Amino acid sequence: MNVYLDNAATTPLDAEVFEAMKPFLMENYGNPSSIHAHGRKVRSAIEYARKQVAELLNASTGEIFFTSGGTEADNTIICCGIESYGLTHAITSRIEHHAVLHTMENLQKQGKIKLSFVELDEKGHIIPDHLEELLKNNPRSMVSLMHANNEIGNINDLDLISSICRRHDAIFHSDTVQTVGHYKHDLKTLDIQSITGAAHKFHGPKGAGFLYIRKDSKITPYIHGGAQERNMRGGTENVYGIIGLAKALEIAYRDMEEHQNYVQGLKDRMISKLKNSIEGVGFNGDSANAEKSLYTVLNVCLPQSNDNDMLLFTLDINGISASGGSACSSGASTGSHVLTGIKADPTRGAVRFSFSKYNKPEEIDYTVEKLSEFYKQVEA
Repeated sequence: MNVYLDNAATTPLDAEVFEAMKPFLMENYGNPSSIHAHGRKVRSAIEYARKQVAELLNASTGEIFFTSGGTEADNTIICCGIESYGLTHAITSRIEHHAVLHTMENLQKQGKIKLSFVELDEKGHIIPDHLEELLKNNPRSMVSLMHANNEIGNINDLDLISSICRRHDAIFHSDTVQTVGHYKHDLKTLDIQSITGAAHKFHGPKGAGFLYIRKDSKITPYIHGGAQERNMRGGTENVYGIIGLAKALEIAYRDMEEHQNYVQGLKDRMISKLKNSIEGVGFNGDSANAEKSLYTVLNVCLPQSNDNDMLLFTLDINGISASGGSACSSGASTGSHVLTGIKADPTRGAVRFSFSKYNKPEEIDYTVEKLSEFYKQVEA
């Protein structure tokens, strides 16, 4: 059996999305910057896709900028936002995606900002009082805190964070790559300057993403060399990727409630079967809490074993794709910075299973069976 449970890394392309993209891979090949009929047809398709995305997110079309993905979008708003707004201080957490964390750290290394980290509780949620304290001491900061963590699934309260940021005139950006297409976002009511999305996280194509920048929050471009994206991103547009992104988001919103219920059922099934099959199993962060974590992510904390390094390899040879890694041991340079950030036990293995609408209950059962066999062999 082949089982794909690494959907937080990337998702399979939806067949409907592929059908929407096909004409722009073959027949509609004009450059959207060209003024002739071939170009105009493609330009029209891009702007229709922008309108689709904006309407689904309850934003205006002028607030949506297409990018190559979430990493570029995060880099754009952080680097250009800090420069454009004249900021000298930034706040993030130690468990952000590296697209945010490494970008912030690099800016600090260059001497452009001072960087502070908001403290986390034992489950990996930010401590609001500490964020308030940091902003009292450093008003008008760039705050970048993700909506949901890609490794442990913890969901942050964006409304709460935005209210704290508003009190201190802070610029609030959120990496929403793991939640766009899985939860609804109402950008008319959410008080936030920017969010990011990547199509391949919700059954769209790789290499296509977007950046939402609220209309009253203007920044300078990150990529120069052309007037594309209303002078905000130079370079010929990834037309079929943009078409695929818009179609994937349309499908995600159309079927969202059905898929949320189905995928949460798969996750609940795995939690129950793991508890019954493996003694001492646990769950990192709040990933087993349906109210406080992504329904698509479960980070499993496994028993101590000298063979945990072989776990992912064993799953792989049994046809199961997942991702994992323990917390960094003292003095080690490798491992999960997220698990280290929440002070997870470095002697215990961890596997992130992430689910999608294409997974089946029998795949969950097979995966738990193989995990259980692995630990029975270890004990023997």
